[in-house]
Amino acid sequence: MTSGEAARELLREFPVVDGHNDLPWALREQVRYDLDARDIAADQSAHLHTDIPRLRAGGVGAQYWSVYVRADAPDPVAATLEQIDCVRQLLARHPDDLRPALTAADMEAARGEGRIASLMGAEGGHSIANSLGTLRGLYGLGVRYMTLTHNDNVDWADSATDEPRAGGLTAFGREVVREMNRLGMLVDLSHVAATTMRDALDASSAPVIFSHSSARAVCDHPRNVPDDVLERLPANGGMVMVTFVPKFVLQAAVDWTAAADENMRAHGFHHLDTTAEAMKVHRAFEERHPRPVATVPAVADHLDHMREAAGIDHLGIGGDYDGTAFTPDGLADVSGYPNLLAELLDRGWSKADLAKLTWKNAVRVLDAAQDVARGLQTTRPPSNARIEDLDR
Repeated sequence: MTSGEAARELLREFPVVDGHNDLPWALREQVRYDLDARDIAADQSAHLHTDIPRLRAGGVGAQYWSVYVRADAPDPVAATLEQIDCVRQLLARHPDDLRPALTAADMEAARGEGRIASLMGAEGGHSIANSLGTLRGLYGLGVRYMTLTHNDNVDWADSATDEPRAGGLTAFGREVVREMNRLGMLVDLSHVAATTMRDALDASSAPVIFSHSSARAVCDHPRNVPDDVLERLPANGGMVMVTFVPKFVLQAAVDWTAAADENMRAHGFHHLDTTAEAMKVHRAFEERHPRPVATVPAVADHLDHMREAAGIDHLGIGGDYDGTAFTPDGLADVSGYPNLLAELLDRGWSKADLAKLTWKNAVRVLDAAQDVARGLQTTRPPSNARIEDLDR
């Protein structure tokens, strides 16, 4: 049996729990939620990284659908509700393939039925508009993790890719973490500054996750997790879910992106400018300096390192499909997970190791967080703390 065949055999028993997929945002941006125009029951490879046939081919058994909205949205709470509604529409359209899931038991039930457990994660604390009542509302609608920030700071937490302001978490930020623990909502530390990671680990009484992050020691990007934080995961019980975004995986891609951004600024454009003139400048740069290409082995290097730092019980996968323009060779879309498992088998990872990576760790972490919540709910009422009181 080849390593590829062995990978597929393992995935039939222990499918992938993927921590982060931006399909709802892609559907919003491309077709304004016209699900007939992007029917994921059919091949959508011309438009998307994700559809049901490729999820099946990739051995996906559970997916956290990101209900991300931009931090500068005029009404981020309303936009997040629209994203949640998109996921609900997808579940209603595809009941034979997608099963709603709120708990670890729901995930196991979906696995037994041969359906893909579908959970939701809110990407960025701006989605609660500084309101713990809104946080509880999102949990009531099925959101099972919240990433504390996206690319920009929120009023109570610093992002990895913004100028530090709070120095980590503020007093209200710590209260957000405690209320998430009380609810059973996973605290997601992807996108946050290292100071915020450390503060959240100090504040959390439940396991945390990194829904789509890699190792900073392997690729020096602020979106990745430093070793001292990885080393704290065993005591916390949480997990880090390796991502596939090339500029978080490959150091050459980090360096290339920095040079491309500087070239844009030198020509008078913001590095995120996508106007025709700006893109002409960018394409000319790319012609002179071809974009580095990440590979499956590059992703496996992160998992090898994170295993050394955190241990096999604290690893998972969070591809960030449909949230990135570029993907590694061999991991072009959601059908590619067997290629990563085959690479790890070739490196000596056992089937027991891979079962933890793909399925068991993610199920355990959600179950543990919800077990903590059951205890906290007997001793702690819902918090009605206000940011203006705690952070004045």
